Amino acid sequence: MRDEVERAALFDMDGTLVDTNYLHAVSWWEAFRQAGHTVSMADIHRCIGMGSDHLLERLLGSERDRSQDETISGAHKALYGAYGPALAPLDGAADLLRAVAGRGYRVVLATSADGRELAVMRAALGADDVIADATSKDDVSASKPAPDLVEQALERAGVPADHAVFVGDTVWDIEAAGKVGVPCVALLSGGIGRAELEEAGAAAVHRDPRDMLASLDNSPIWQ
Repeated sequence: MRDEVERAALFDMDGTLVDTNYLHAVSWWEAFRQAGHTVSMADIHRCIGMGSDHLLERLLGSERDRSQDETISGAHKALYGAYGPALAPLDGAADLLRAVAGRGYRVVLATSADGRELAVMRAALGADDVIADATSKDDVSASKPAPDLVEQALERAGVPADHAVFVGDTVWDIEAAGKVGVPCVALLSGGIGRAELEEAGAAAVHRDPRDMLASLDNSPIWQ
């Protein structure tokens, strides 16, 4: 039986609880195209989960015309925003949060999305009854894969790193959590393969929230 010290489950949103990763990818692709850049959808997809500053740096390089950054990011935000009314949670996402909360974990969201996008995703998810707190890129100076969001989520949860678990869907989630000593459970629902997530250091990998929910009783992570 686990001890009585409060524990926290920190959850990414995009691709982990809400099915948005490919919507982000196509929105970034069109934003780049409008700015005169040809960037493959596959390369964009592999950067989803990063903050926009890191994404632009990785895809366009340090020698790019940085005066375009704000225009490109703004175009992505506008294009992605059009999908807001159609956003849908991944299968079992709300049930997973309720089950984890029912085990005594404090549920805190930690996303590289901004506050407005976070609010839209929370509305789509429909699980505010068990979400104790949330942090977005608006609350930190650096986004994933920097550890700032995970550190902020830990602070809001009021628990040390060794009493928390992070749940995400990208190598950037695993990297950010690992920098502060929080194990990361990864989901395949964001489109990144099992082998890559395991190589990055995932403590466990599940197909999607529903699959993770079905595995809670058999996972030493949640005991």
